Amino acid sequence: MSSPADAKSACGVLREAAQLIREDPNRTGMLLSFGSGGQLVVTGDMHGNLRNFEKLQRFCQLERSPARSVLLHELIHQEPERPGMPDTSIDLLIRAAEWKCKYPDNVFFLQSNHELSQFLRYEITKGGRSVLFDFERGVEARFGAAAPMVMEAVHDYLGSLPLAAKTASGVMIAHSLPDPLRMEHFDTTIFERAARAEDFISGGPVHAMVWGRFHSPADIEFFRGKLAVESFIVGHTPQEMGYAVIGNLLILASDHAHGVFLPLDLGRRYSMEQMEAAIRKFVSVE
Repeated sequence: MSSPADAKSACGVLREAAQLIREDPNRTGMLLSFGSGGQLVVTGDMHGNLRNFEKLQRFCQLERSPARSVLLHELIHQEPERPGMPDTSIDLLIRAAEWKCKYPDNVFFLQSNHELSQFLRYEITKGGRSVLFDFERGVEARFGAAAPMVMEAVHDYLGSLPLAAKTASGVMIAHSLPDPLRMEHFDTTIFERAARAEDFISGGPVHAMVWGRFHSPADIEFFRGKLAVESFIVGHTPQEMGYAVIGNLLILASDHAHGVFLPLDLGRRYSMEQMEAAIRKFVSVE
């Protein structure tokens, strides 16, 4: 269990990160925009995987690479190693927030379905267990009586997250895409304005954007035209071997031993084949 001073420090870094995220100069409404200079390292779901996160930090070397940025999402709700063990993904969340505070112009985050569910307290069950309860139990195991204070800071951070990012070359990065049945009437103004309370609930564009699965190439082409982008990079759908390609959609997973990440040079345009070829495996990073 951590000390009260550790809890105070954790709260401070989470709230500072939340403020930096809300005030990000790259952000308009719920969209981050990246120009044509430098490199953007894109990840998939991380779900508390500290080993892969540390490898990502070693790869990025932000202390000596000011032109490199990194984009993270779905950090929380780790799969416990054994039944009954607490979820310790609060550790990754705090480490990532510290990284943001240290490199505010280089570290970025997106909203995800698990983070949104924790923010709204919409239950997710996985393998018969309550992931919200397991996460909160992990925070209590780490911070004891100070856990409610830490959870308030977590809530502040989760509510600050933008919904998507877009590069100058037309790549849109998000946790997922809306369900195919919701694409036609999806409210694209969410990318130009601040989110309202109704945007977060079922049927709203924030909720829709992080929960969709099972997209066909035709669905992807329809939504690509609706948003006027070239291609999509998402997470959300588990990938045993790290990634999958569906038409102009690339799915990345970063939460296991076969996990991957994708360094994108922002000054060039990529075909899907070129993006696939640029994928890096975490196991390749010393």
